[in-house]
Amino acid sequence: MQTKELLKQVRQIEIRTRGVVNQVFSGEYHSVFKGRGMEFSEVREYQFGDDIRNIDWNVTARFGHPFIKVFEEERELTVMLMVDLSGSLIFGSLEKTKQQIAAELSAILAFSAMKNNDKVGLILFSDRIEKFVPPRKGRTHVLRIISELLSFEPQGKGTNIKKALEYMNNAIKKRSIVFLISDFFDSGYEKILRIVGKKHDFVGIVLSDEREKSLPKVGLVKFQDAETGAVRYIDSNNPQLQKWFVQSRQEYLQKRKSLFIKSRLDSIEVQTNQSYIKPLIEFFRLRERRW
Repeated sequence: MQTKELLKQVRQIEIRTRGVVNQVFSGEYHSVFKGRGMEFSEVREYQFGDDIRNIDWNVTARFGHPFIKVFEEERELTVMLMVDLSGSLIFGSLEKTKQQIAAELSAILAFSAMKNNDKVGLILFSDRIEKFVPPRKGRTHVLRIISELLSFEPQGKGTNIKKALEYMNNAIKKRSIVFLISDFFDSGYEKILRIVGKKHDFVGIVLSDEREKSLPKVGLVKFQDAETGAVRYIDSNNPQLQKWFVQSRQEYLQKRKSLFIKSRLDSIEVQTNQSYIKPLIEFFRLRERRW
């Protein structure tokens, strides 16, 4: 992608997603994702009703009357965006691919974090770790993240969520908010997912496309696996194949949902043919009710 075209796309996605953040998610992010705890702010004279456990005895002894420590919520957070760049993310049957949706979702989350003065980092992965952008603050850094999402060309085509989660767990020591954006077409990551979920505030954003739900009846079709490159001809009118396709899809969905529920982890379902604003709002409201 030419630099001029890339800058244009970055600017467009900034305008579109920052508008959503300002108009729709103002205050939602802050109320849902809490700081790490309370930090000391100042000392003031004791007032009736103050918690006596917060009396600063050294200052009280020095001035001869009680003073109390004042604490404020430690707001600064670290947000890690883990974005799947495997071959299956290129798929999209309507206006946008799953990869384009992933970029816009990442931008919304990054600008929400920026607005609250939080750090944002990025891990791009396929069947390997493609790119790591350490967490930092500021608009310039967020625009860099968006630029990487739009222009980065991965070396791998497969998916290895296990490797990505292991890398993140080792690279980010401090408890963080982790958004994993993927279609989750993978297996073998269940154990590390639970480990990461206990250490961090983890949210899975599951991308899907309407065409993945059923197989259209169009006769003999040539299919190519976007991740392995394998080519196969199938008869899409075959009733047994139709039945197998739907059952396999349902089993995959049920297995993934059960994993998140049993692991007590949040997930957001986003479809390429629908607005992602509604599921994001529903997620924020659900989280807010739980606090």
